[in-house]
Amino acid sequence: MSTISSAPFSPEEIAAEGIKPEEYTEIVQRLGRHPNKAELGMFGVMWSEHCCYKNSRPLLKQFPTEGDRILVGPGENAGVVDLGNGLQLAFKIESHNHPSAIEPFQGAATGVGGILRDIFTMGARPIALLNSLRFGSLEDAKTRRLFSGVVSGISHYGNCVGVPTVGGEVYFDPAYSENPLVNVMALGLMETPEIVMSGAAGIGNPVLYVGSTTGRDGMGGASFASAELSDESMDDRPAVQVGDPFLEKSLIEACLEAFKTGAVVAAQDMGAAGITCSTSEMAAKGGVGIELDLDKIPVRETGMVPYEYLLSESQERMLFVSHKGREQELIDIFHRWGLQAVVAGTVIETPIVRILFRGEVAAEIPATALADNTPIYHRDLLTEAPEYAQKAWKWTSESLPTCTPDGIEIQGNFKTWNDILLQLLDTPSIASKRWVYRQYDHQVQNNTVIVPGGADAAVVRVRPVEANKGGNIGVAATVDCNARYVYLDPYEGAKAVVAEAARNLSCVGAEPLAVTDNLNFPSPEKPIGYWQLAEACRGIAEACRELQTPVTGGNVSLYNETLDSEGKPQPIYPTPVVGMVGLIPDINLICGQGWQESGDLIYIIGRRLDSSEGVTLGGSEYLATVHNTVAGKPPVVDFELERRVQAACREGIRRGWVRSAHDCAEGGVAIALSESCITSNLGAEINLTSESSLRWDEILFGEGGARILISVSQQHQAIWESYLQEHLEDNWQQLGRVGNPDSFLRVFTTSSQTLIEVSMEDMSDRTHNAIQRRLAT
Repeated sequence: MSTISSAPFSPEEIAAEGIKPEEYTEIVQRLGRHPNKAELGMFGVMWSEHCCYKNSRPLLKQFPTEGDRILVGPGENAGVVDLGNGLQLAFKIESHNHPSAIEPFQGAATGVGGILRDIFTMGARPIALLNSLRFGSLEDAKTRRLFSGVVSGISHYGNCVGVPTVGGEVYFDPAYSENPLVNVMALGLMETPEIVMSGAAGIGNPVLYVGSTTGRDGMGGASFASAELSDESMDDRPAVQVGDPFLEKSLIEACLEAFKTGAVVAAQDMGAAGITCSTSEMAAKGGVGIELDLDKIPVRETGMVPYEYLLSESQERMLFVSHKGREQELIDIFHRWGLQAVVAGTVIETPIVRILFRGEVAAEIPATALADNTPIYHRDLLTEAPEYAQKAWKWTSESLPTCTPDGIEIQGNFKTWNDILLQLLDTPSIASKRWVYRQYDHQVQNNTVIVPGGADAAVVRVRPVEANKGGNIGVAATVDCNARYVYLDPYEGAKAVVAEAARNLSCVGAEPLAVTDNLNFPSPEKPIGYWQLAEACRGIAEACRELQTPVTGGNVSLYNETLDSEGKPQPIYPTPVVGMVGLIPDINLICGQGWQESGDLIYIIGRRLDSSEGVTLGGSEYLATVHNTVAGKPPVVDFELERRVQAACREGIRRGWVRSAHDCAEGGVAIALSESCITSNLGAEINLTSESSLRWDEILFGEGGARILISVSQQHQAIWESYLQEHLEDNWQQLGRVGNPDSFLRVFTTSSQTLIEVSMEDMSDRTHNAIQRRLAT
């Protein structure tokens, strides 16, 4: 008789927990018996991709995780880096994609709450939030509802809890129509003498449950996050948690106060899989066991059974291990902050998770079977790129209509370069995200140095508790991903993601330090999905080694697919979001993207505008928006040039030569010029003084890495150009000057023909109102 046929559950009941038949057989072997309902649920959530990374763990092993500044790497609640001067920064990124698709406000809000707990669980005070968001087309009414709900949820939680949302990115593409992505990153400054770890220790030490009460909200959220969305997913609303930011604010203060007493041995956030995850992971990491009595758990609903206690993902809850005899000291602190705090269990020697309920054993499972000795799938990798990619790679710009200095004819309609520039500025993915970030309190705590929209990366002043620490240092942070690049070529696209993140930090004068990543991908069980994931991981690993930015942890969100009415999966673009942090030695020596003064000289450092290397229309925003084509090969990263260009930018900022710096990304140099003009309300005159065999659209809108737009005052021209010649050789070009009498962006050819002449008013109207206009329909 097979294991499944003799099971006390039907195959449908087992599948409903997200457990495959062969996994159920493995569970029986681990336990030496069939599991009960509660244990089956525990295995279901802990063996989900969301918790155990069973498809991705072999791929993640190639990431570099060590470096001179890395204090805590993967495996803990958050990574921690050394900022020097006795200061340490904790940071992490997490996803809340599926909950946000079903209940956008609470899904996004609790995503913020969850990532904040990862930070203060380490003993760090949260100082900043960033988010990376993906939605379908804003022309669609459902997308507009999801978008508005997610932004409201993020602003509600962040604003109420008192942590500034200082940066992020938002993209719109039909690939995300039914499956939006909501990735949230948080930064925190360590306030405790020692970093608080999560491994339980000390046989006989009490286990404390602290924070909010437990209810039925968030049931099975981890399993829910590890399955495709379908028409029935609306029935999974109970899998979406409900958050209370004001209670979380009290939890932050209570935890930091508790950690400073020295009475806490270990701490763990109750995130995905709630009590199940926190007990099993704390026990497994400490090589001990935990016995927990559910009758001691404070509840908000009556009649709950062990299955519900163990799988609830009610928010604002933590599990502590206390030094024996000091538990009351901690309980008093939490009560003073108006929070629950009870001794609910004990650290035991046998390495198991034992759950008691009404005087009986409700569940008993080896801790490692839940936490680290979990299934791992080594899948076969395609020997060659899939057909869709090979077909896309055959595209060349020669298939586009001929263009002239005046413009280009597209399907019988002639468009000037002015028309195309304004069309791109009106594209929601490129347009100003002012409608979004104006809803966020980005100045609370009063440490935000550059506000959203002002630079390529967020900059936050480091203000330590102890006045003698820190000096004038600051931190910069960014979240980045060009998913179209990754879709077309996961390996090269993923390298470009890391390079752009580092470039954005360098553009504000920060030295890139480390990475946290959020891998949002479709199903790894399908050959194309796994190929995309494997190739992207290979690209990230290589780029992080090349740029010396180790990975301290992150999140994997797979099965981002929507089953249509016919049951066919519609996958998202593979979207490996990279969150990167950087160190600013002197907060007074930074810069933003806007020009500073009329007469300043404008340069491009890196790829020149007459260079055909590394710059392409393949995968570009211009090709997708103007020609309705997603094809070609994305730009190939030149790491040697990337390092030199970024170092030159940082050095120029720190010496006071560089007055503005802006990465040339989506939309190419024309969009970068426009954004620097709009941010500063100063025009520019650009002269393309070199002959080139490139098409005009390739020069204006071609995309490629290692290109930064910079402005320098005239008094520093000689020393700046001398420095560039020494360190970049010919990889730089003076383009023109800032400012003109009537605030226009003008771009001229060698023969003084006008390519672009657009007023500040027109550019500002397109970019600032693009999103708002669509939401008003």
